[in-house]
Amino acid sequence: MSFAGSSMIDPFGRSISYLRVSVTDRCDFRCTYCMAEDMAFLPKKDLLSLEELDRLCTVFIEKGVKKLRLTGGEPLVRKNIMHLVRQLSRHLESGALEELTLTTNGSQLARFARELADCGVKRINVSLDTLDPEKFRTITRWGDLSKVMAGIEAAEAAGLKIKINAVALKGFNDAELPEMLRWAHGRGMDLTVIETMPMGEIDADRTDQYLPLSQLRADLERRFTLTDIPYKTGGPARYVEVAETGGRMGFITPLTHNFCESCNRVRLTCTGMLYMCLGQNDDADLRAPLRASEGNELLSNAIDEAIGRKPKGHDFIIDRRTSRPAVARHMSVTGG
Repeated sequence: MSFAGSSMIDPFGRSISYLRVSVTDRCDFRCTYCMAEDMAFLPKKDLLSLEELDRLCTVFIEKGVKKLRLTGGEPLVRKNIMHLVRQLSRHLESGALEELTLTTNGSQLARFARELADCGVKRINVSLDTLDPEKFRTITRWGDLSKVMAGIEAAEAAGLKIKINAVALKGFNDAELPEMLRWAHGRGMDLTVIETMPMGEIDADRTDQYLPLSQLRADLERRFTLTDIPYKTGGPARYVEVAETGGRMGFITPLTHNFCESCNRVRLTCTGMLYMCLGQNDDADLRAPLRASEGNELLSNAIDEAIGRKPKGHDFIIDRRTSRPAVARHMSVTGG
């Protein structure tokens, strides 16, 4: 049975057209605001196979998803990940999917950038919080900045459009963000800054890391002319144009400005759990209906039931009185 053309509308009238899929909870970095150093990862048997991920994504596309983003952990450390990308690219060729993209830390891009472009991926997000090699090693615990830079160069050479995502961390990279802005825009890349989010127990104190982007914007406006523009990529960023560089800068503000009213996204984990909201614990198990039947009717019904209880928004908060994370799972489980 085909479910083509049936769109997913949530209780608040929002059409769900954007699926983010975490293909693995594993990563080759241990960024201090995202993971504990001694992370316990999911047993491999709990993970959906690449074929199951393809089947799930295909059902979502038949139900109206137009944009698909692969995330992690680090998506490019999943074994044979390019097989999945190549499989999913058939939906670009048919026109059912408008965009296939991914968020990566850049460490594996030198290996995969050309093949990603061959599969119809047009743009990618690269998470990068500092241009200082020593600070980079500190924040990622294990990362090598030169590998990421080589990856960015390989992606540029392959014709991929790159957006840099930087988490704003007080006392760590706030003073460096003007330089990062000039660097990114000088290479034709957008830069988006993100407030740190209260997800998962980590070794650091997030109240010490938290930098409201309203404050960062005020600081930047002492040096740059920022003009709000209506540009949208389907995600939650609000964009400005920077007169001095001619580039775009995005702000993702889950704490100082809740962006939920226009949310068109759901997230699928590598174990088949569907999260209707990044900042809520409400989820739906899609692995059971996926494995219970050769056909997709059970799966389609489970998706409809889940979308039917997508919440209006999240309840993120960071302050001294709320020392527990808003949700217990790590960002690497749900996918950033």
